[in-house]
Amino acid sequence: MNSSIRNRLLVMLLVFIIVPYFISVLAIYFHTKEKVEQHEYRISEVQLQKGSEELGQYFQDMVNLPYILYLNPGLFRIFERGFDKEIYSNQLEVDKWFQAFYLMRREIHQVRFFIVKDGDSFTVYDAKVSARKKQPDLSESPPIRHLIKSDSNFLIEPPHLIRNYNGSAVMPMSDRTLVMTIHHKIKNILSNEFLGVVTMDIDLSRFSTICSRFLKEGELVLLTDENGTIVYSTDQTLMGKPWKIGSGLSLTSGRSGDITMSKPLPGEFKDWHLVKVTSSGNLYRDVRQTAYISAFFGVVVVILGLIMIHFISNKITRPIQLLSKKVRKIEGGHTNIWFNDTGRDEIGHLERHIKDMMERINLYIDREYRLELENKTNQYRAIQSQINPHFLHNALQSIGAVALRSQTPQIYQLVTSLSKMMRYTIRMDNWASIRNEVDYVKAYLDLQKERFRVELRHSILVEDSIMDMSVPVMILQPLVENFFKHCFEEGHYGSHLSIRGWLQEGDVKLVVENDGPGLSLEELNELRRKLYAVGHDAASPNNRIGLKNIHDRLILNYGSCGGLKVDSNPGGGFTVLITIPTQSKEDDNHESSSCG
Repeated sequence: MNSSIRNRLLVMLLVFIIVPYFISVLAIYFHTKEKVEQHEYRISEVQLQKGSEELGQYFQDMVNLPYILYLNPGLFRIFERGFDKEIYSNQLEVDKWFQAFYLMRREIHQVRFFIVKDGDSFTVYDAKVSARKKQPDLSESPPIRHLIKSDSNFLIEPPHLIRNYNGSAVMPMSDRTLVMTIHHKIKNILSNEFLGVVTMDIDLSRFSTICSRFLKEGELVLLTDENGTIVYSTDQTLMGKPWKIGSGLSLTSGRSGDITMSKPLPGEFKDWHLVKVTSSGNLYRDVRQTAYISAFFGVVVVILGLIMIHFISNKITRPIQLLSKKVRKIEGGHTNIWFNDTGRDEIGHLERHIKDMMERINLYIDREYRLELENKTNQYRAIQSQINPHFLHNALQSIGAVALRSQTPQIYQLVTSLSKMMRYTIRMDNWASIRNEVDYVKAYLDLQKERFRVELRHSILVEDSIMDMSVPVMILQPLVENFFKHCFEEGHYGSHLSIRGWLQEGDVKLVVENDGPGLSLEELNELRRKLYAVGHDAASPNNRIGLKNIHDRLILNYGSCGGLKVDSNPGGGFTVLITIPTQSKEDDNHESSSCG
């Protein structure tokens, strides 16, 4: 029953309740997820558009800021002639010009003015101008050299810690501000001569202000330059690293499945991109919470379903299981099973009917068993009554006496052999030793020699170890009788009869065989069919002991372990093998039992 009703109930629960429920939860989840994703794309599209325009304008303003220097003739002449050769300007006035440029934007953290003529360098930090410093090799530094060779008028370095350009005491060593550096090239507009570089270090507060307007929890905003390098990120650990759209780099956790959107900046910064990465975990948080709640209720439904199955199993299927166990016991041969016939439901109805059926079966078995015993008793009586024993025995004694008086000892010998056979048949016991069976066969052979007046070719080889074993009476003589019937009576006087007996693996083996005419395959199969058929073959004569009689008596006494087997060769020869187990024979009453 565990593989039937209970499992069917479980399958029904899965198919009709649990599976459809979870399928609906998944469908709602993916549908809602798609809607949320589309909504996030629309919002991010608008935000990125505004943010890219604002950042583009901001960068454009910052890179254009040094153009103001061209409007200051005095300061521009210093770049053209050098600080020492410009006699119209003094140090104090130059410092004011530098300070005024520094104060133009509040996010400017440090400004350096490098003049190619004479290699002079001035630094403004915290609105204070440092002392002039000779740095003629500054134009050979990588960013300045790259700017000189470039067609562009500016160069932007990714964010880095602020550096003290002139090594002055104006900048404290404790300043660890993260700045973005913009190098702007100053040149003669007419001759395109390179005059110097204005380097501005700007803090990232403006970037943070712009990006924070559309930044939500769990989101990441990046700004990449034309080389794909991250020049700004709300996650500072990513700044300076390479970035490629679609590379999969997202949050510091590196989770996949995040939504990434990119927008190029306008104008000169069209190769720069503002990137927004939205965490899938935060984006779908509400959707997942809804799915978790639905799954929780689904688990509750499963638990309730299992409780329901358990209840149904105990109240409904348990009586069926008990009934099934009783039926299996009946299949195993147990007929005395108690049935509860007091129930008023379908199970009680079944138990009452099975109980009535078992009572009828038991009555039928008892009747058939008694009939079988009576049939076997009648068979034994028929064997014993085939010859009128006392009359024939007395008659043979009289004939023997006459033969001796007439001085004919050969007749007396034949009568004696026949008398031995009669005494053997009139015994009341249905069992005899193998030795007695062999002696009976020898007496029978003496009579057959006189009958056919020929030399009999025969051999009897039986081991002494089995001579005293008890076997059912008259199991050998009928086989010898068949030899004369099918060989000598048909003219095959030269046939040889062999009787052998031995002990093999606890079984007595008796073989009676001859080399006379054999049976065809069809005749042999028909003989075997009649031999092993249940009951008595109507075609068998009732006045003699045949092969089937021997086989049935062996089966009756020894069960399936004993019996008789026949074999024949169409070219000549017929063999009968008798198997008698020594371990399954019963006690002194010689009642039958089955082997093993």
